[in-house]
Amino acid sequence: MKTMNPEERIISGDSSTTEEMSLEKSLRPLYLKEYIGQEKVKKELSIYIEAANNREEALDHVLLYGPPGLGKTTMAMVISNEMDVAIRTTSGPAIEKAGDLVALLNELEAGDVLFIDEIHRMPRLIEEMLYSAMEDYFVDIIVGQGPTAHPVHFPLPPFTLVGATTRAGLLSAPLRDRFGIVSHMEYYTVEELSDIVLRSADIFNTEIIESGAIEIARRSRGTPRVANRLLKRVRDYAQVRSNGVIKKEIADEALAMLRIDQEGLDFVDQKLLKTMIENYNGGPVGLSTIAANIGEEVETIEDMVEPFLLQAGFLQRTPRGRIVTRLGYAHLGYPITYTD
Repeated sequence: MKTMNPEERIISGDSSTTEEMSLEKSLRPLYLKEYIGQEKVKKELSIYIEAANNREEALDHVLLYGPPGLGKTTMAMVISNEMDVAIRTTSGPAIEKAGDLVALLNELEAGDVLFIDEIHRMPRLIEEMLYSAMEDYFVDIIVGQGPTAHPVHFPLPPFTLVGATTRAGLLSAPLRDRFGIVSHMEYYTVEELSDIVLRSADIFNTEIIESGAIEIARRSRGTPRVANRLLKRVRDYAQVRSNGVIKKEIADEALAMLRIDQEGLDFVDQKLLKTMIENYNGGPVGLSTIAANIGEEVETIEDMVEPFLLQAGFLQRTPRGRIVTRLGYAHLGYPITYTD
């Protein structure tokens, strides 16, 4: 079975290419006042950060969770800037053994931020080592083998662990309970995304009309990463087919060429919904059955496709499986074939 390549799907919230990471870095705000959206998270963090700064203490450990592309990494960078400390970044799968974690922790100075993306994918041994590091600022590891093996105690300076995850439910309770600040990153509104597109266009030195920004925002699935990615493609289209100015009409044409419809659904979303409607009368259908039918991995659908379809109201989870909602039928132009 094929695994979806994030580069093949322009509206994926995933970001794994060097170009994507470089783009995001250039567009990232540095401080809370520059950060567009996530008002609830920003309001709470501003209080905790100010209090920690006033006490000259490290900020409490922070867990950021939500779908990909909503700015969790950016928020971690903002936290380090607001606290005026250094940040070290890694990901859960990259910490394979105890020595990897110790090396990371050994680089930290008092107050620094350690950012672990995809923290739910850390090996269990590493997770258990983090317990004492987070609570009491030390780690104990066994050095050597056999008769020469002996424990080594590593004291650590007070630091802030910022963990990010798209699947908070996969975190163990002991790890989750050690985060003093838990923030849910929510999908962005069209207005917020429009502001982000306008800001990014200014950084790109691209002329854009507000109506064009709104059109891109409407189809960005509530996700800044997708909005910026679409902006780049629409910018290319405008330069080749128009005078370089992004208007609503140009955005419409470019996004139609990319096969992204008025609600932000791409060919994968539409294929999933159409398969459920045409082959299974709209459901209920099990996730593994859907995956087999459209040629994708279950995890790919669960992490990259399903969240937005659920949020938009086109798909619904039930105890017996997924079903296409009446809204989903209407959006794709299918007659309703079931009764509630």
